[in-house]
Amino acid sequence: MKIVVLAGGLSPERNVSLSSGTLIAEALRDMGHQAALVDMYFGLEDYDGPLEDYFRAPISDAGKRVDPRAPDLAEVQAARKWQSPSLFGQGVLELCRLADIVFLALHGACGEDGRVQAALELLGIPYTGSGYLGSGIAMDKDLTKRLIADLGVNTPSWKRVDYTEKDVDHLTSTTRVPCVIKPVDSGSSIGVAIAHTKKELHAALLEELKFGGRCVLEQYVAGREIQVGVLGDKALPSIEIIPKTGFYDYENKYQPGAAEEICPAPIPPEWEKKVGQAALTVHRALGLSVYSRTDFIVDQEGTAWFLEINTLPGMTPTSLVPQEAAAVGIGYQDLCQRIIDESLAARKAGK
Repeated sequence: MKIVVLAGGLSPERNVSLSSGTLIAEALRDMGHQAALVDMYFGLEDYDGPLEDYFRAPISDAGKRVDPRAPDLAEVQAARKWQSPSLFGQGVLELCRLADIVFLALHGACGEDGRVQAALELLGIPYTGSGYLGSGIAMDKDLTKRLIADLGVNTPSWKRVDYTEKDVDHLTSTTRVPCVIKPVDSGSSIGVAIAHTKKELHAALLEELKFGGRCVLEQYVAGREIQVGVLGDKALPSIEIIPKTGFYDYENKYQPGAAEEICPAPIPPEWEKKVGQAALTVHRALGLSVYSRTDFIVDQEGTAWFLEINTLPGMTPTSLVPQEAAAVGIGYQDLCQRIIDESLAARKAGK
């Protein structure tokens, strides 16, 4: 098949996305596919050959290692030669039209929020993962929690706030601690902070303004970090995350050795059943398809607390869904092919 692997984009998670895309493109080529790795934002601005030949263009190793710092998006925008407001770089959509399917290796607000899916849908271009509507809903942490709150899935109490600097003092005084502060529509734990004191909360709210001042203030629940992937409407084995320092933040997620990851998670069978069923409930309630990954905290009593769901889980060397798939005998290449096959079936079924 001819496959465009779309990565990068204009998102705080672009470095993670480029790493996912590089691994995916290499795996697809190793399986005999013609795979073109494309940075969605920069496109083909440095390429002047025939579009068809780009499916055989060399794949750089530069994206394999994820920088421990999130990118400066202003610098990324300034570096693009084509000064256009479009999130699609030069030649991207033209190349996608030549492909049998577009493998979305995008993460975060640029690619995981349904806009790219909607654009490809309007152009009749098949793509991997969930459809535009489910993707858009799942990207909004507040809306997702509202939709699943009455489905028997436990989720920590929360409130969504849209605020400016003048509101910080009031929010600090009226919000109970400990709590977790999260951007409403970001991933990879970018912008997430845990505040155990009012002083920490005040500082976190000021820092959160960098992400637009649209956040979720969530009850802090102590427990074990358990995550569950769904592939083809079946739950994969859970995985437990044990960061060596702090919590499972951006750096701990993508730097090898920063966290211990145990799959299957060493939890009782009844806990495993509960988190798997909860992951499937959320996946189905949002109308998702193909694959997803759901994050939980499991407390000492074995209660699973839903935190959020990811519709385009990472596919980097340290990512969790590939580890969970491997636990049931699905290797990385097979996982990529399964995602393609499931996605083609979903698009055919109008999902």
